[in-house]
Amino acid sequence: MSIPQLWDFSILFLKNPLLIIPTLRATKRTFEICNERFGNEHHRSNQANAFRHALWNILICRNTLKRTKNKQKSVFWAQKVGDLYESVTQNKKLDEAMDLHNNAVGRICFFNLLDKNEDEIVDFTFKKMEFAQKVSNIKEMKRFYNEMVFIEE
Repeated sequence: MSIPQLWDFSILFLKNPLLIIPTLRATKRTFEICNERFGNEHHRSNQANAFRHALWNILICRNTLKRTKNKQKSVFWAQKVGDLYESVTQNKKLDEAMDLHNNAVGRICFFNLLDKNEDEIVDFTFKKMEFAQKVSNIKEMKRFYNEMVFIEE
């Protein structure tokens, strides 16, 4: 990450200091879960990666809700973090679009998981991942609004 990119993240977090720790905890927990379930496979453009992005956004929303006390604010925060992350990574356009799509799916799912514990959230997300749709271009992704997408097997 470059200095300007670090600066962008710093500004975002400085404007919302109470959301730093819940976001970092969500990120850490997402990677722990994905490493346990998939090993390094979640670092490719596959279903495991789709799972990781959706779960990450769900957990950010869930963790920050304790601070924001507002579902919409938590979802908006998760979108800001996810969008900024994607803008600073050096992904190909299709990979970036896939990640943004799966982030959005996670935020949509969050609203249906408010009363669920972490195990139930992980199970729900895993089951949803099993129905992820393989796509080959950005236009195709739009057809699967509420479904995870992936690029490679």
